[in-house]
Amino acid sequence: MKALIYAALIAGVLATPVASFAQEASTGPLTRAEVRADLIRVEQAGYRPAAKDVHYPEDIQAAEARVQAQDVTAPGSSGVGGAPDGSSQAGAPTATGMTHSIYFGH
Repeated sequence: MKALIYAALIAGVLATPVASFAQEASTGPLTRAEVRADLIRVEQAGYRPAAKDVHYPEDIQAAEARVQAQDVTAPGSSGVGGAPDGSSQAGAPTATGMTHSIYFGH
């Protein structure tokens, strides 16, 4: 009987780190698509990463603040989870004045 108790105790101790590791997997690193979407949103808020910017930290922080303000004031964003409003992207990208991607030549 003691062997069974010890075996159950050891199994429980060994299984605990596995369960905690599984919970951390949902907060993994961002995907390339998520980073690109974030860059597009910041560019739409007025930040130009290709320009020589002498006020770099202030400009990007101001653009991120504008994006944050748009997220808070956007209709349908209650800040309480749930399903997002239906939308999708299809077709060719719209012209934004740039003739090529910022990744051109890399």
